[in-house]
Amino acid sequence: MESIGRAFGQQQYQDSTLASPQIAGSDLVSLENIQYTQTKTVVLSREFLRRQRVIAGYSPCDFVDAYKILRTRVLHKMREQGWNTLAVTSPSAGCGKSLTAINLALSIALEVHQTALLADANLRDPTVHRYLGIDPAVGLGDHLTDNVPLPKILINPKGISRFVVLPGKRPTFNSSELIASPRMAQLVQELKHRYPSRFVVFDLPHLGTADALSFAPYVDAAILVVEEGKTTQQELSRAIAVLEGTPLVGLVLNKADNGAVKQT
Repeated sequence: MESIGRAFGQQQYQDSTLASPQIAGSDLVSLENIQYTQTKTVVLSREFLRRQRVIAGYSPCDFVDAYKILRTRVLHKMREQGWNTLAVTSPSAGCGKSLTAINLALSIALEVHQTALLADANLRDPTVHRYLGIDPAVGLGDHLTDNVPLPKILINPKGISRFVVLPGKRPTFNSSELIASPRMAQLVQELKHRYPSRFVVFDLPHLGTADALSFAPYVDAAILVVEEGKTTQQELSRAIAVLEGTPLVGLVLNKADNGAVKQT
């Protein structure tokens, strides 16, 4: 497994140059000229994104480069196997997996020949929309429980043309049952096969939940996010054992405090 450690230190803010050309709003015409016919397009606050440590709020810097390195290694391993669905999870709560999922998906979307869909599959506590500063009318739980069509849920941040979000909305009471349902399995397959150029990143609950255990077999591979100074060797070993049967393509060491990016 590859391991990348990175610090979440303070970064000097400048006007970001990460955004792609603006778009209109879910059918892809080409990667150079993407047009959305149904997906809702929203404007994000760059300053809010920076405060949340989302890379779209930053100019190029070591913080952004760490995710690009992670993206390069993950995509290389996934492409070798012909895979395009990836789960991001952690041994326990608070390790930073949701932010890692967001920034990895954004980094993938910045590749010229790749599009990315980020799905908030943490039905018990969806947080992706809060990191991005959006207030979706409906979420993934509504698709699973009330058959709300996906085009009414998907969101494209304006200016990031190759990036689409399938957000959550509110905690779902029967999250474990919904995650394990045939409808969820069908949804993953639909997202996996709909567009050849699309890479799908799922933000999962941590591995102490039944939800994550039920969902892991649906995807091609997983990334495990651990927290420096908090995650124990016992927790890490248990998490790897729990994911047995789901290929583990990366281990992210999060919240490193040395101010530098490590690769081992």
